[in-house]
Amino acid sequence: MNGGRGGRGAYGPDPDRTAALAAEAYVYGVPLVRQMSAVREFLQEGYGALGPAPFNAFAHADGPAVPGTHVPGAAPDLVDAIAQLDLSGGPVRLHVPDTAGEYYVLQFVDAWSGTFAYVGSRATGTREGDWLIVPPGWAGTVPDVVTGVIDAPTSVVTLAGRIACHGPGDLPRVRALQQELTLTHLGDRAHRTGVPAPDSDVPEALGFYERMRVWTADFPPSAADRAYQDRFQPLGLLEEGLSPYVAAGPALTEALTRGLVLGRARVEAASRPVEDAHRRPGARRPGAWEVRPHPHGLPPGCPGTGAPDFPQWRTEDGEAARVLRAVAARRDLWRPHGYESLQASTARDSRGRPLDGGRTYLLRLAPPPPVRAFWSVSPYGVPGDHLAAGEPQRYAVGDRTPGLEYGPDGSLTLRIGRERPADRAGAANWLPAGEGEFRLVMRMHVPDQAVLDGEYVLPAVERAEDA
Repeated sequence: MNGGRGGRGAYGPDPDRTAALAAEAYVYGVPLVRQMSAVREFLQEGYGALGPAPFNAFAHADGPAVPGTHVPGAAPDLVDAIAQLDLSGGPVRLHVPDTAGEYYVLQFVDAWSGTFAYVGSRATGTREGDWLIVPPGWAGTVPDVVTGVIDAPTSVVTLAGRIACHGPGDLPRVRALQQELTLTHLGDRAHRTGVPAPDSDVPEALGFYERMRVWTADFPPSAADRAYQDRFQPLGLLEEGLSPYVAAGPALTEALTRGLVLGRARVEAASRPVEDAHRRPGARRPGAWEVRPHPHGLPPGCPGTGAPDFPQWRTEDGEAARVLRAVAARRDLWRPHGYESLQASTARDSRGRPLDGGRTYLLRLAPPPPVRAFWSVSPYGVPGDHLAAGEPQRYAVGDRTPGLEYGPDGSLTLRIGRERPADRAGAANWLPAGEGEFRLVMRMHVPDQAVLDGEYVLPAVERAEDA
């Protein structure tokens, strides 16, 4: 392809137009670059508390997050399992154990950061099974023993798993499931061992576009996006072989550098309306919870296994969808759709004051969140967003917490703060908050439609002396 080297006039006479095109390319390429950078980092260094693992092998966390894990926003009642799949050598078989009705989810994310399938309690049930994950264009024979086939849009896929763990006594069960959760490469060719590397001679200022160029060639987008990306040929993004950015001329360098700034600003500006759009009624009231379902729409070609075609999760407008995907990749990579798991948070009480572990708060859930799996609420320190250090092994309270005291009408009042309540009911419903300022995070796994529609609204947290 002729994109030319910098300085030959191949990039058009209008520098503003070229910079605007580079900004479009940035917005379009963020999901790919963000996702494949994360894949490469995982293969080399691991992710959070998980160590690195090669392609087609799971890395398992030792257990749920604790304050010492130091992973921002980590859940204290889920155990992570992550695998990077490479299908370049052929299909991979995924074996899932019988979880006896307990919640788990495996989320499939393609190279463009699109979640295209789910396996797990909500999507496929909790019985033992085998799934054949096949690369694009595969036309082989499906073994009789498999439960189903999952068509991957790209040859590299992230498999993000979460297994419910309801306290230390539940860890033996979870660890047994980890041993039975396996991947087997069934292809007749060796799969690759790493992510294609960008040209190391490209200046760092142009590194984003170089990574986008290399990974676009290896992981083509959906058919709907291929025609769109042809517009970026003048920028050199479709060139194969020698990178046009190694010795880019000043005109191209300036256009791409300006485009990077403009594109980042566009994604940042789009992040704020996305937050507002997903706030529930009354969200501007003091202490209102911010509800953030994953903002990405279904990628082209969906729905897939376990990814229902809900209208509210699809954005038909192409430009709006590209911006939304960029926002999601930048802020919520590997977060599931809201119909799988919905997260809400608040850092202020009913009068708008910051939550402080030195005080006692009440959270009156009347009724508790309607879910089909389970819900829980946890405190996180501000700043840092690490689990607040409270009473050992009680970093979350939810519908699986034993001994909770419910009201006659089914309501539940949680007491939140550093000091353990003296009365029996208060102690049973106590969520330790540790020292200093904190925020609360409510996780609702497989929420009912009333939660998704905004009919169910979490109440503001009250100071005990105000109640």
